[in-house]
Parts: sequence; C-alpha cells; structure tokens
Amino acid sequence: MRERGKKGRSPKHDLFHVIHKLPYGDTPYVRAKHAQLVEKDAEGAIAWFREAIRAGDRVGSALKDMAVVMKQLDRAQEAIDAIQSFRSLCSPRSQHSLDNLLIDLYKKCGRTEEQIQLLKRKLRLIYQGQAFDGKPTKTARSHGKKFRVSIKQETARLLGNLGWAYMQKGNYVMAEAVFKKAQMIEADGNRACNLGQCLMRQGRYEEAQCVLEEVVTAAADDKSRQRAHQLMTEMKSTISADAFVQGIDQLLPLWRSHTCTSRRLPIFEQITPLTLTDQLSCS
Repeated sequence: MRERGKKGRSPKHDLFHVIHKLPYGDTPYVRAKHAQLVEKDAEGAIAWFREAIRAGDRVGSALKDMAVVMKQLDRAQEAIDAIQSFRSLCSPRSQHSLDNLLIDLYKKCGRTEEQIQLLKRKLRLIYQGQAFDGKPTKTARSHGKKFRVSIKQETARLLGNLGWAYMQKGNYVMAEAVFKKAQMIEADGNRACNLGQCLMRQGRYEEAQCVLEEVVTAAADDKSRQRAHQLMTEMKSTISADAFVQGIDQLLPLWRSHTCTSRRLPIFEQITPLTLTDQLSCS
C-alpha cells in the first residue's frame, strides 16, 4: 500500500506541488498558479487571478501575481489600473508589496512624478516608524527565495530609487543629494555608479572619476565594477568631444574677424585661380 502524505495526499502529489511551487486545492487562485507555472498560459492565468479576486480567494496574492504576469506581457498600464482598482480589497500586510510593484510599474511606464511621490510616501512611513509594522526587519521574497530586510537596507534602497527617478527628470542636484544620503546609510556599488553618472551629467568629471574608481577597487560584485569601467570609458569620450567643441568655439571668433576683411575662409586664400596657360598645360 502506497504511503500517504499529509491529509491523505500521496508523496507523488506532494512532490509535484513542491517542484512547481504550487499551493494545494482546487480554488481559482490555485488554478491561476497552475496556468501560470505549469501550463505557461499567461492569459489563462490572468483570467483565473481575476476570478480569485472576485471570489475573495487570497486576494492580495492574486492581485500581486496578476500584476506581475501583466508586466511580463508588457501590459504595465493595465497592471497599474488593476492594483489601483482592487488594492482596497487587500489586507494591510499586502500593501507594502503592492507599493513596491507599483514603483516598478510607474518606472516602466515612464510615470516618473507618480513614482517619486510614492517613494516619498514610503520613506515618510519609515521616518514615522510605521513601516514593517513597527519591526526592525521583515521577510521579503525575490525570485522565489526568502530573505530578511532591515529598515536600514529598505531606506537606502528607496533613496536609491528616488535618486534615479530624479535623474530621469533631469533634476541632478536633487538626485546627487539623495544618492549621497543613500550611500551614507548603506554603501552599494550600483548606487555609487548612479552617483558617478549623476556627476558626469553635471560636467563634474573629476568627482565622477573618484567615485567610479572607488567602485572598481572596492565594489564586492563584478556587475558594479563592469558598469563603473563602462561609465569611465563613456566619460573619456564625452571629455574628448567637449574639448573638440571648445576648440571650435575658440576658432569661431577668428573666423568671424576674418570675414570682416574677406568673404573667403583662410584656407581658400592659398588657392589662386588657374590661368589659361595653366589650364592648357594640365589638359
């Protein structure tokens, strides 16, 4: 006789759900996850997630997962509308992850001002002691893995996102201030690269070089070091281009003064018209 798992389930049945990371049961939410993860049917999954929301079946998870699938299908605006329409049905514990998802969706849609306002609101909640239900850490999930996040790490992450949003609006002064604040809270190679890029946009190349060189020598991850190298290469090209343009700018007054006495540029002064004899000898 075959051994049974919990609640009469067979070991084979249990293994299937573990491998595919599926919840148990036959509810709309379970069917949605099956369509998403096993059948790879994104449209079918969205339909079942909507049914789960209407049925009150794990509403917070259903809404978040539906928005993620929509984002993967490049339907970010539809995902934003869904979150804004149904988030009032979700528990307070679901609001934090929904906000994080909204920030990514706003970024994808280019809705920078709304992204900035939401980031500021989340930072305000931290400063007021209302984030993480008043606890110093919380459990987060990324790519199916759980890990602990501290208030300090979350603050630095949000500030980094806020700095990047200011960069997209061309507000480099605010972006620089926010990036530096984030680095003071918790140093990060990618945020340091963003700060270096922000300084480059302001033409402060020596400061940018110092920041990027520190990333190359001190960053813990290869990705940040590679990005720092790319930015320094880009900066050298920009400096060379700027120097060329400045050289042209210095020549323009000379050209203008010369046109006061001659309508021709200096190089043409050295070319004399060919005489008839010269033309015949050349033919």
